[in-house]
Amino acid sequence: MYFMKLKNKLIAVFSGIVLGPTILFSVCLITLLKSREHAHVMDALAGEPDLRDLCIKLACLIIVILVLTGITMVSFIYKEIAVPVHQLSEGTRNIAEGNLDFEIEIPGSDDHMAELCRSFEYMRQKLKETTERNIENENENRLLISNITHDLKTPVTSIKGYAEGLLDGVADTPEKQEKYLRTIYNKANDMDRLINELTFYAGIDTNRVPYNFTRINISEYFDDCVDEIGMDMESYGIELSYMNYLDRDTQIIADPEQLKRVINNIIGNSIKYMNKEKGFIYIRLKDEESDVLIEIEDNGRGIDVKDVPYIFDRFYRTDRSRNSSKGGSGIGLSIVKKIVEDHGGRVWAQSHPDTGTTIFIEFRKYKEKE
Repeated sequence: MYFMKLKNKLIAVFSGIVLGPTILFSVCLITLLKSREHAHVMDALAGEPDLRDLCIKLACLIIVILVLTGITMVSFIYKEIAVPVHQLSEGTRNIAEGNLDFEIEIPGSDDHMAELCRSFEYMRQKLKETTERNIENENENRLLISNITHDLKTPVTSIKGYAEGLLDGVADTPEKQEKYLRTIYNKANDMDRLINELTFYAGIDTNRVPYNFTRINISEYFDDCVDEIGMDMESYGIELSYMNYLDRDTQIIADPEQLKRVINNIIGNSIKYMNKEKGFIYIRLKDEESDVLIEIEDNGRGIDVKDVPYIFDRFYRTDRSRNSSKGGSGIGLSIVKKIVEDHGGRVWAQSHPDTGTTIFIEFRKYKEKE
């Protein structure tokens, strides 16, 4: 409807530009020629056919020029205004219907209409990016809820089964009772880890995790950390080996609690995917001039080379069928990457199937200012 009105307005403009002057010119010419005062002009024209033809041609030429000028102006106005406005109108209708897969053609002229189209196209692109990001986040959240639900259900079922075994007297020897209680304890730890991981993820995903950075003696820190981890390794039947090649005074700037989360997440992955009868985990601290290199290696089932670059992505699973049985939210290593990068460090991995995986973490050394 709007464009019909615009066309009518342009027709009116065309009429004003062309027909008005043409009619006025014709009336004036006829009046001039018919008036008695200028009768000699008619007689002269009648006696001079060439002059009369010249006047007629001149009048027609003026009319043609006016018509062409009017058509050109109206076409220019319609092209520069009506077409972009029509695009914008169609664009707003598409956005209202939820369709963002279109593109606004920017006029060639650098005027206000082109700037308006450019701004509209920028808005459409941002809306599309935001919508796609929201859809991706929604899908990831659904996947996270599904994973957490599955992973909580598994230890709960085990705890319930072993508790019922204790109540029913199935574990009728001290050895069986100890085995049942230890299993319940381990499953409860798995649940606690999953809940903490989910809580932490909710904060880290929105950059709302506070870091308490402080100077840490890296050797002393890992001495204590390895002692604590070693107790858990015994319950899983995994041998832990610790090698420190650093100067005992080497320090880094880090949050002790979040650094521990990094180590626990990596160790937890190694335990989860350990498929060897005799499992090994090696922790090595190396001096890299201005950096500290932490290596955590296992002899587990390893990762396909094609999957290694993506293991730090959120929810990425190298083998969904086996990972589902092993449990895991799929965000452990993404949390590791986020924390390490927030510390100004970097993390990467090397792995081969059936050989094992090595995670490398690099932090800058702390040096006193001279």
